[in-house]
Order: sequence, then C-alpha cells, then structure tokens
Amino acid sequence: MTYVDGFVAAVPTANREKYLQHVRDCAAVFKEHGVLKLVECWGDDVPEGEVTSFPMAVKRQPDETVVFGWLLWPSREVRDQAMAKIMEDPRLQPDVNPMPFDGKRLIYGGFEVIFDE
Repeated sequence: MTYVDGFVAAVPTANREKYLQHVRDCAAVFKEHGVLKLVECWGDDVPEGEVTSFPMAVKRQPDETVVFGWLLWPSREVRDQAMAKIMEDPRLQPDVNPMPFDGKRLIYGGFEVIFDE
C-alpha cells in the first residue's frame, strides 16, 4: 500500500515564486529517490478557526499564506530509505536551497493509507 507524507506551512505571501522554485528543485530530488507524486497547494480559502485551524496550527502571520501539500510514496520502506539520502543531498542543503519560509512552523508527518478510491 502507498504511503503519504503530509505537511502544512505558513509562507510569506511575497515569497510565492521563491517557494515555487524551491518546490521545483526539491521535486526533482524527491522523484529521483522514488516519490510517485508531489502536490503543493497555495491556500486561497483557509479560514481562521475559533478552537483550531490551519492558520492557527502554523501561527500564520497577516503577510503569510498557508500551504498544504503531500508526497505519495510506493511504501513506507521506500520513503524511509529515500529520506535518509534526500536529507544528505547537496542540492537540498540550506546554503544551496534555503527554505523561503520559517521551517520551525512547518507541520509534517507520515501517514499509512487506509482508504484510496
């Protein structure tokens, strides 16, 4: 069964194009290591909540946009092996490809697919 890495982040709205280039650079590396699909979504209808919400979760500032994305892997095993190599890849090191957002507010996790239609 496939495996999904999901994430939510707050990206400075002014950095949309920088973020998109960052994603393109990362996508090439992830695909080399087995990711089947990489999807990035720029928030345009992401309401504030009273108890919880995407904006609250990432502590979005007024000049930021919530980004939601996921990576589809063939399996967790492929993902685990690939991530070790991806994190060491020189093309993704912060001095070469810096994140155009505050990575400390990035929320991410791995998910077992239990339904896919």
